[in-house]
Amino acid sequence: MRDLRALESDLLHALQRLERITKFADVLVEASEGEGIRIERKAVTPSRQPTLRGAVFRAWAGERWAEVATSSLDALAISRTVEALERVVSKATRSPDPPGEANTARKEWIDRPARPMRDVPFEETISLAKDAQAWAMGVPGVHDCQVSIAWSEEERFYLNTAGARCYQVLPRVHGLVVPLAMEGGRVEFDALIDGGLGGRERLDFLRPETVAQFGRNATELLHAAAPPTGEMEVLLDPSTTGTLAHESFGHGTEADQFVRDRSYLKPILGSVVGPEFLTIVDDGAYPGGWGTIPSDDEGHPGQRTVLVDRGRFVGGLHDRETAAAFHVPATGNARRADFLSRLFVRMTNTYVEPGDWSLEELVRETKDGILMERATSGIEDPQGGQMQLKVKKGHRIVHGERKELVTSMALSGKVLDVLRAVRGVSHRPDFEISPGFCGKGQTDLLPVGSGGTYLLTTAIVGPA
Repeated sequence: MRDLRALESDLLHALQRLERITKFADVLVEASEGEGIRIERKAVTPSRQPTLRGAVFRAWAGERWAEVATSSLDALAISRTVEALERVVSKATRSPDPPGEANTARKEWIDRPARPMRDVPFEETISLAKDAQAWAMGVPGVHDCQVSIAWSEEERFYLNTAGARCYQVLPRVHGLVVPLAMEGGRVEFDALIDGGLGGRERLDFLRPETVAQFGRNATELLHAAAPPTGEMEVLLDPSTTGTLAHESFGHGTEADQFVRDRSYLKPILGSVVGPEFLTIVDDGAYPGGWGTIPSDDEGHPGQRTVLVDRGRFVGGLHDRETAAAFHVPATGNARRADFLSRLFVRMTNTYVEPGDWSLEELVRETKDGILMERATSGIEDPQGGQMQLKVKKGHRIVHGERKELVTSMALSGKVLDVLRAVRGVSHRPDFEISPGFCGKGQTDLLPVGSGGTYLLTTAIVGPA
């Protein structure tokens, strides 16, 4: 991948041209590539992520932002892109200053893993995927196993007329193993997934015993009972707690939703929404996180932003524009899916901070209820405050003891009711951040992490 910093002279010249006719302009240049492998019983499917390379220039046009993008980065293409933006801006009314404060940070961040995936022979990646498949299919009853391994490397370079200069290279690695068990026409599966910033070491979780255990989990689900239904005590595993954090204080705290009056959370900013031991954060600076970004696409540093502080809803996620509207600092959450996509306020790594309980103590405290495990999806209503989380499996809890395995189910209810009913959160050793992708609506997918530890609350359980 070519170093985008080689374009700096041309980019600065372009910004100087724009500075003559606008009060603020910036440019984001992006280059990304990657590859992957997917293996099933009878197929090996390699893939290459389309190489993406281009830039988007943005300028303040009096009362709004104007943008022009280019997929060519030679000097002539950059000049023509700026000319197109100049034509738009020159027609604008020269009135108010752009909203918010321009970032002036100058920072470089290059993740250099000991063994980057780009240096790992593709044959070695295929071999690891086939090994993982074999470890799972060595379990009696597992008839197939889907394995996916993928990596990407993303380079972003941001400059603006206020002097900001932010350069970052982000290598992400992701692995997924899905053993499928079959018996008497019934099919069940479990899923082992992990990923984050780094290199080959991020795939060290693919070990024989770990993968085989997930194969055994799939076979056990063939004989699992149906889950109970109704309102009950629910103990969420770390993946489900993370999905709860993402859906409860995720999109609803993206402050562009506040500005459009599309969040039920806006009127209750500053209110108590949970117990004193409940803290929810979004952390773009979390070391190695799947959603970690050293700086956002306005140059603001990725950072830890507290959303719920010891039970009180204290703030949202901001770009420069929403930060100005609410008289708070920007939080480093202005993100583009790529240079061709719009800039939105977006999450990074959203999670519930660990508490003081052990898992055993939470099981005893549950008394009679359900342990929900292996989150598969979630959905929220940012306007009405409802949510639903789906999980692959769980265990009944009877008289404070974990009992029989049950199949997939869904948790639903009002977000604030679920949060106010939280009675305990387990401690740091249980903490996990799971990789995922999130869209603004159904588009503009971005890598985000969600996590936490075990969490006990009350909710409605029903079929998935």
